[in-house]
Amino acid sequence: MNLTRPLIFIDLEATGSDPTRDRLVEIGLIKALPDGSRAEYVQRVNPGVRIPAEVIAVHHITNEDIAQAPSFKDIAPQVLAFLEGCDLAGFGISRYDIPLLKEELKRCGLTLETEHRAVIDGLTIYHQRERRDLTAAYEFYCKKTLMGAHGAQADALASMEVLFAQLKRYPDLPQTLEGLHEYCNRQDERFVDSGRKMIWRDGEAAINFGKHKGVLLKDLVRKQRDYVEWIVSDGKFQQDVVDICWRALRGEFPKK
Repeated sequence: MNLTRPLIFIDLEATGSDPTRDRLVEIGLIKALPDGSRAEYVQRVNPGVRIPAEVIAVHHITNEDIAQAPSFKDIAPQVLAFLEGCDLAGFGISRYDIPLLKEELKRCGLTLETEHRAVIDGLTIYHQRERRDLTAAYEFYCKKTLMGAHGAQADALASMEVLFAQLKRYPDLPQTLEGLHEYCNRQDERFVDSGRKMIWRDGEAAINFGKHKGVLLKDLVRKQRDYVEWIVSDGKFQQDVVDICWRALRGEFPKK
């Protein structure tokens, strides 16, 4: 790749997965220069809020690790100076890292301008180049070309061969139907419910959508009970969320 100006690869770690509400705990920037040299900026940040245990389990940065780190406001001018005149790249940065960085800078009264920068997202390239359909799976696992794709019989036969090939390729997969059912339908441990409307925060359920996103369910019941009652009565939420809220209104809260 021919660079005409520096290209910075970005990765951020934060207190959660919501780029508009969560706070930065570590920033990593690698600057690739046109002459082939590199420069790096890596800094841990005190977010000013507690990092939930569930998030620590992912990036392994503890509250103790960042207790003496500077706030983002302290380093924001350095970050902007490092980014000056550079294009941006990374993996998943369009949906997460760049929005998160913009929000942090906005809180400091600063702006990250991206309109006149090239933004290269490896995740976008990956999704566009690597198919994730049955034909691709058949080629990958069975080393054969699927003939008659989108015909019911051909697709059913291919899906059978793919499953048997997966069981052979991954010997640690469950070998019983019950075990495979549990494996295929297991819930992401970060979330309280199957619809991901609630997320675990230090072992307690927190709302994961809407205007109260990030608020603990117990606090919402105490401060804005009518919102929880609305979830129960609205009729648009999955039953497990309704059940959780119904019990919460009676003082029974889920525990991880």
